[in-house]
Amino acid sequence: MNEAALRSLTPGVLAILVRRGADFAAAEDAVQEALLQAVRVWPACPSLSSRPGGGDPLRDAKGWLVTVAWHRFLDATRADTARRRREDLVDEEPAPGPVPAVDDTLQLYFLCAHPSLTPASAVALTLRAVGGLTTRQIAQAYLVPEATMAQRISRAKRTVSDVRFDRPGEVSTVLRVLYLVFNEGYSGDVDLAGEAIRLTRQLAAAIDHPEVAGLLALMLLHHARRAARTASDGSLVPLAEQDRRRWGTGAIAEGVEILQAALARDRLGEFQAQAAIAALHADAPTAEETDWVQIVEWYDELTRLTDSPVVRLNRAVAVGEAHGPRAGLAALAALDAASPSSGLRSSRGHPIPRHAAVAAYLHERDGDLATAARLYAEAAHQAPNLAERDHLTRQAARLNARRRR
Repeated sequence: MNEAALRSLTPGVLAILVRRGADFAAAEDAVQEALLQAVRVWPACPSLSSRPGGGDPLRDAKGWLVTVAWHRFLDATRADTARRRREDLVDEEPAPGPVPAVDDTLQLYFLCAHPSLTPASAVALTLRAVGGLTTRQIAQAYLVPEATMAQRISRAKRTVSDVRFDRPGEVSTVLRVLYLVFNEGYSGDVDLAGEAIRLTRQLAAAIDHPEVAGLLALMLLHHARRAARTASDGSLVPLAEQDRRRWGTGAIAEGVEILQAALARDRLGEFQAQAAIAALHADAPTAEETDWVQIVEWYDELTRLTDSPVVRLNRAVAVGEAHGPRAGLAALAALDAASPSSGLRSSRGHPIPRHAAVAAYLHERDGDLATAARLYAEAAHQAPNLAERDHLTRQAARLNARRRR
């Protein structure tokens, strides 16, 4: 069994241990130990029926992991101060055999995205408990020391250990956590965008919800353009300049099909609206053939759903493409008037990402190269990553060179 298939069993195994009475933190540790044992012994021994708690993992991999993890949990409990519960826990152990068909995976998603957790902790716990990644892999993906990530995960597990497992959770919270994972892209030896798609597929299999489908469609449509987003030297390639022959047609077709089924249910949500915008971009054979008028209409829907300054900022770009740069600048001015600090900050006081870059682009299209160059330089200073900073710096240099001719 490959690593991805093994990780896909993690949430189901963990959920079973929690349902049997194990606290979340101890259960998660036990499952990780079972996964490590599986990695060690499965390749060398296809049939483990002679081993304690065995069974044949090739026939019942999940049952084998549940049995081994439960024994690890019991071993840890015997050495813990909770000895008074030991006998009861041992009595609760079921006989070896196939695990019950009950699937608590959905509740595990809710638990890892509990409102009491910070976004960073929820993401880390989801990748560890639901995704089955090791602490080292998560630390490498987020470019932090392993000890720092271990502390973050440990605190998150303690936070949710006393949360009742049978309480319904908020799907919207889970989706936002998964989208945070997706937007991290790729770093270290873990493809976080691919991992987010895998986890969202798993969630879609556990719950019939149009917004789950909308998020999955959005991820697939964005991921389809991944190969075309960077040049051979690592520099960013804007959407309008991307080689659309490098877009993944299979992912686009799947994303569009999932989106159409979700929209047909007439329960529009923000992820469905974002996916509809992504689908319109994917449907255009060239940048010039993009249906910007319809994209503006979808941004209007998205604004009604979220009233987000970032959405209104993106809408200003679409308006500029559909109706000309002056109209786009007017939409940007309306955003500036409606937001604190002249539109440069969101309602929570944080700078609106890429506000200066959008303003620069619209001023350039309107012919005001001096203002555009100044704003590109300002945007480069505010860029969230090196690749984006370099791209914006080059845009400023390009315009300054044109002005000197």
